[in-house]
Amino acid sequence: MPTITDISQLNVDKKYSYSDYLLWTFNERVELIRGFIKKMSPSPSLTHQTVSQNLSANLYLFLKPLNCRLFTAPFDVVLPLASAKKDTTVVQPDLCVVCDESKLNERGCHGAPDLVVEIISKNNPKHDIDTKFKLYEEAGVQEYWIIEPYDKILLVYTLKNGVYIGLQPQTIGDSIKSPLFPEMNIALDEVFDKVK
Repeated sequence: MPTITDISQLNVDKKYSYSDYLLWTFNERVELIRGFIKKMSPSPSLTHQTVSQNLSANLYLFLKPLNCRLFTAPFDVVLPLASAKKDTTVVQPDLCVVCDESKLNERGCHGAPDLVVEIISKNNPKHDIDTKFKLYEEAGVQEYWIIEPYDKILLVYTLKNGVYIGLQPQTIGDSIKSPLFPEMNIALDEVFDKVK
């Protein structure tokens, strides 16, 4: 396949692989979901960016002594899915944590991150709540956080025997409870600071 410089050169009904994806040089951000192109929402809102920045700052400080690495979007994650052809799902989570350096290369992460965080977009909440939930669960992401920035709620799902189990919703006044990182003590007041 030749280098693709404009998204209009692609057929949205066709299945693509990660090898194809690497040849795309257009500016639009897309994900590859089981081989199919999924256009990403326009630039994130101020609220989304504020929550992402606040959480990133706190997670970075917490993770540094643990030798785990934090990445923020855009950052490619190639998910291993048993139900799909190899390398046909490439996502760009809002934040992800990788503790196994062997999964990392110059292009991103090949394999399931330990933790993925998605901040819900008003434009397409179903993608994070349903589609990505199922993808991360199948790929073996140990913990998945969904943040609803406007209602200031954090939902934490932890993988048990291949199935996500949800904790009680967390909100302002709580500190983040993470089974994956039980010693974590990040106040949600800090995560939602300056969010109206």
